Amino acid sequence: MDRETFRLFGHKCIDWLADYWEEIEKYPVRSQVKAGEVKGKLPSEPPEEAEPMENIFNDFQDVILPGITHWQHPGWFAYFPANASPPSVLAEVLTAGLGAQCMMWLTSPAATELEEVVLEWLRGMIGLPEGWAGVIQDTASTATLCALLTARERATSFDSNQRGLIKPLAVYASREAHSSVEKGVKIAGLGRDALRYISTDEDFALVPGELERELERDRREGVRPACVIATTGTTSSTACDPLEPIGRICNTYGVWLHVDAAFAGTAALLPEKRHLLHGVEHADSFVFNPHKWMLTNFDCSAYFVKDSSLLTRTFEIHPEYLKTGLDAQVKNFRDWGIQLGRRFRALKLWFVIRSYGVEGIRKMLREHLRLAGVFQQLLQSDPGFEILAPVNLTVICFRMKREGMDEDELERLNSNLLERVNASGKAFLTHTKLQGRYCMRLAIGQANTTERHIRTVWDLLQDESAHV
Repeated sequence: MDRETFRLFGHKCIDWLADYWEEIEKYPVRSQVKAGEVKGKLPSEPPEEAEPMENIFNDFQDVILPGITHWQHPGWFAYFPANASPPSVLAEVLTAGLGAQCMMWLTSPAATELEEVVLEWLRGMIGLPEGWAGVIQDTASTATLCALLTARERATSFDSNQRGLIKPLAVYASREAHSSVEKGVKIAGLGRDALRYISTDEDFALVPGELERELERDRREGVRPACVIATTGTTSSTACDPLEPIGRICNTYGVWLHVDAAFAGTAALLPEKRHLLHGVEHADSFVFNPHKWMLTNFDCSAYFVKDSSLLTRTFEIHPEYLKTGLDAQVKNFRDWGIQLGRRFRALKLWFVIRSYGVEGIRKMLREHLRLAGVFQQLLQSDPGFEILAPVNLTVICFRMKREGMDEDELERLNSNLLERVNASGKAFLTHTKLQGRYCMRLAIGQANTTERHIRTVWDLLQDESAHV
């Protein structure tokens, strides 16, 4: 592709995106294609000769786009939001064009130093203690794995990096913790049997007394407690584990405490929601995802540690070809995580924070919290529905109820209702189970969702409930 063609299609792509965002409601939120349909329209062999960009772009629209589920649609209420925004996308274009590999300070000084500054901004914005240091990971799953590996090394005095794991270690999390905890335990070589699931209370939050009993039992049996993972904003219902008592227990037993606030951490930008992180000063590490609720497109996960020397000692390695004469003076983020190669993710965070300002982001968060209140009131006004979990932020877990139905019948009823709503193309919700009870799950947080969209999904629920 020559530069003029690049310029032409660069403008065309940006124009297409601007139109897409403006007209996104004409698309069904959830893709309507059948399994294998997209693959069936693609050739089984690559082209031998170059194809014109016009043809490629047309196929993007005709073949690929129908198979896209539209996460930026204001009717998006599934999983958690994954917000893009114009300044973030523009920064990603620049990042892709620069093509910088930001593994060390020397390979792009601005990338390292901007990441240091922006992570310090974020630390202050959400009220983490001074002195904590931050690094951008790709996802919270990776950050949790970093925490597990660092906890493993601290628990073994860094011997497991050298000789492998010799004595058993244990990890503790609530039954509502994210599935990445189990995956991380396996990847870290601790073994699935090392994971202790701690029971939760009526609000689906970890019970500190049960945690302490498990810690004490393991110590008596010769198993070393290594890490506790507390969740602020669980995936199913945004339940919040009590950080203050959990932190004090971890300090008493000398256990690494990692706090997973992947979605909910952004809410701490609001002074009135800072209480969600009460007790975080007892933690050793903390993660939240600007790529969920902070207008920064995927991927961008902010990982903070109290003592960065433990993190770098876990991951650093110094082959001759990576040594520079400046290593003692600068940060080399290659030593702050699993990957060597790193993208220039700090640029989009910088664009977003400067473009909206902290107060602009807070305004969006407060509006989403208000909308959650609107939907909650609509549910409470209808005796045919019930809310199954506390509404801590913008996730509402609810179900339709019918007198005389058992749990299996209620699950079939609500599953059918959910599918009918999603098949409409006007909204996309997902489900979960809370202590064995099936429920629909509506997550508000897409940047352009308004009260109109909340009332649209409510009307859909009302209309479709008559047909299940």
